[in-house]
Amino acid sequence: MQIAARHSSSWLFRLLGLLLLTLLGLLVAFGAQAHPMPNSVVLLDLHPTGVGAELQLPLGELQAAFGHDVAQHPETLVARLGPELRAYLAQHVRSSSPNGRPWAVAVRDLHVHAAEQTATGPYQELTARLWLTPAEGESPRAFTLNYDVIVHQVVTHMALVSVRRDWEMGRVGPDEAPIEIGVIRLDVVNNVIPPLDIRPAGGGWWAGFKGMVALGLRHIAEGTDHLLFLLLLLLPAPLLLNKARGWGRFGGVRYSLGRLLQVVTAFTLGHSLTLLAGALGWLRLPSQPVEILIAVSILVSAVHALRPLFPGRETWVAAGFGLVHGLAFASTLAELQLPAGPMALSILGFNLGIELMQLFVIALTMPWLLLLSHTRYYPAVRVAGALAAAVAALAWLTERIFNQANPLSALVARVAHFAPWLLAALAAVALLSFWQQRRNQLA
Repeated sequence: MQIAARHSSSWLFRLLGLLLLTLLGLLVAFGAQAHPMPNSVVLLDLHPTGVGAELQLPLGELQAAFGHDVAQHPETLVARLGPELRAYLAQHVRSSSPNGRPWAVAVRDLHVHAAEQTATGPYQELTARLWLTPAEGESPRAFTLNYDVIVHQVVTHMALVSVRRDWEMGRVGPDEAPIEIGVIRLDVVNNVIPPLDIRPAGGGWWAGFKGMVALGLRHIAEGTDHLLFLLLLLLPAPLLLNKARGWGRFGGVRYSLGRLLQVVTAFTLGHSLTLLAGALGWLRLPSQPVEILIAVSILVSAVHALRPLFPGRETWVAAGFGLVHGLAFASTLAELQLPAGPMALSILGFNLGIELMQLFVIALTMPWLLLLSHTRYYPAVRVAGALAAAVAALAWLTERIFNQANPLSALVARVAHFAPWLLAALAAVALLSFWQQRRNQLA
């Protein structure tokens, strides 16, 4: 009986041990699924002259493959190991044409920053920007990517490859959602890392043109500062000057539309000139002074809407400040790195998109300003609008000079999301004010 009892207890302990091991395995497996190590990301920008590649490499994984201490003191990583990192990336990123002709690979920029992956939380990563130049006469839209950064040593690591920009497919915006085209990982059966063939769907110039029109529309729709400057110039457009050299009464529909046309045309000509010059590389300025000048243009226009600074010369001022705004537009096109033909088409499409959105906003706004300008309430609306714009301009000016966000600029950004409601409020105030004034006149 004792032997049988001991035998039964032994099996019971074994069964309990097996259950515990199974439970532990499940917990480990669940933990691995819930908290996978961060993967690398490869973002490709396909240009007519070559391919830009942005690599996002988690430092913890990179250290195991690179063989140097990169996770400690990441803020000094590029200064300490920049040449070694460039050599490592050049060795492990290669590309070739379908016929096997090798491409040139140049490592351009390296920088370290904090990143966040949903499953693992924040971590540090190295972002490397490379340029892949196809062999002479070969298309940059068809190539084989031989890539084994980190993967050659960390066998569980993966690189997620996506196309971010592709002019011929109309994917031209900097904020386009990348399209994943493949995953680079170790083939454990054959113990090799297979290359990835890049063969994006065929596009064309028409797709590129439409993409640039859409980018121009979006650039203005999201460019609160550009629209605010234009609306500020239009705010006093319906008004005549009074004897005290201030803003007076409504000048009539023909007068208002004439000034509206002059201001909009001048602004269009101004920004079109510098857009063309900047996109073609004839004129380049750093982005910070351009953005500061845009904030200054808004502040000056806000003061002018309060009291005339340049009465009768709004057309010239609109053209002058339009030159500044055009430089900001041009930076978007310059990043595409297009040859002459696609660049000319892109300039046309981008400018067309800008003008269409400007006209759309003016068509939505100007009728209510004209209606309000008939009433005694317009001075209050004009002053309130100019003061609000001046506050926004000062917030942007401070942010752009010191290169640091402030609570006021964050508030302006939040208020901008309510632009449709602000326009609806303007329409309601215009209709009620005009109706009340008409009723008082008939009484």
